Amino acid sequence: MTRRVVVTMLVPVPWSPPGVDVAAWRAAMAEDVVDLLARLAQAEAAIAATPADRALAEEIAWPGMRIYEVPAPTVLPVLAAATADGFDQAAVIAGDAPDVPGMTLGKLLRPLDGKAVAVAPAGPGGGLFGVATGLPAPDWLADHDLDTASAQLLRKGAPAPGEVTSTPPWRRLRGPADLAGLDPALEGWENTRALLGG
Repeated sequence: MTRRVVVTMLVPVPWSPPGVDVAAWRAAMAEDVVDLLARLAQAEAAIAATPADRALAEEIAWPGMRIYEVPAPTVLPVLAAATADGFDQAAVIAGDAPDVPGMTLGKLLRPLDGKAVAVAPAGPGGGLFGVATGLPAPDWLADHDLDTASAQLLRKGAPAPGEVTSTPPWRRLRGPADLAGLDPALEGWENTRALLGG
């Protein structure tokens, strides 16, 4: 049986809605992502955090959930930690997408049976929502953060462009325009919803 882990990366969050503390906003979004992952049937859940974010990771982690401490919020150290833990596949996703559906995560992992790397774009703002790969990660996969990476960037290092496949995008909440995409009918994201007053 394939052992999979989906890791929430505690990414930098430079913005919050008017009247909402940035630290509280960041914590609420990350906790909503972690709560979703903790309920996944097909994968284990973990959190990746820099030393400065270790306290936040411990605050939002479910009992027994792995916390990978990484020097910076980039992907390769997380994949290395997951490899050391014996996982066969891993996905690293941004912790600022509180309303992501489980189906989107499944679509990110599904191509790994035939592709080396799968990426989910983060929508109009650029960057990635997530990246998934078989473990150990391919040696051609360059380290990157989710804010600046793209499918095109990762394909540059691949032996063939088809080794990196794109899956459906999912928005991250990185500015005022992204709030308009939140769907109150979607289940989950209770902590973020509470801060928004709804």
